[in-house]
Formats: sequence, structure tokens, C-alpha cells
Amino acid sequence: MAFDEEWARVRRGSGGGADLAVDAGQLGAVGSAAHALYQRLTRDGDHARPACFDAAIALSNASFRSGPALLTVHDRWNSQLRTLLDACANISNHLDHTVASHAKEEADIIARLSASKIDAYLT
Repeated sequence: MAFDEEWARVRRGSGGGADLAVDAGQLGAVGSAAHALYQRLTRDGDHARPACFDAAIALSNASFRSGPALLTVHDRWNSQLRTLLDACANISNHLDHTVASHAKEEADIIARLSASKIDAYLT
């Protein structure tokens, strides 16, 4: 089913007034969870890397074929850990920005509505 069809079905099912709404608290909770995961991964995600690297070098120097394979595991772990850390940071930062941006937009809308009420009395 195409997005437009699915969205139209959802709108019909909810009386036609469906709109996307997210509570700032919900966004904040997801952002906080992403930040907590980032901090924990930064602290705990790198414990085995130095030992893995040392073992890979020692095995390689002793001409074991498992040495280069273990080095590949080491490199892949580093790459995936960095990717996950970047994703957590992006989620956290984006949601913080989204909450702040929507709060500012809400304040601007309220100010414009208040000004329009004053304009109605002046005309």
C-alpha cells in the first residue's frame, strides 16, 4: 500500500482530523536514552579493543593465520562502534534541536495570534 493511501485510510478512520503530534516529553525521553547509550558505549564499548589488537599482532608475528583475521575483527569492531556512537549522538542532538525549534515556533505562533487579536480591536 502506498503511503498516500495508507495516510488517507488513517485519516478516515480517525474522523478526518488525524495530525502528527509528538509531545516534547516523548522526544526528550528518546533523546535522553540516546545520550545515555552514547555515554555507556563510550565508556564500555572499547574495553576489549586493546587486548584484541595485542592478540592479533602477537598471532600475526607468530605466523598464525588467525592473527590477520582477529585484526579484521578488531577493525570492524572499531568501525561499527564509531558508527553507533555517531548515530546515538545524531539522534540526541537532533531531538534536542527539534524540541527547542518547536518550542520557539509555538511561542512565535502565540505571539502572532495575540497580535492579531489586538489588530482586530484597532480596526
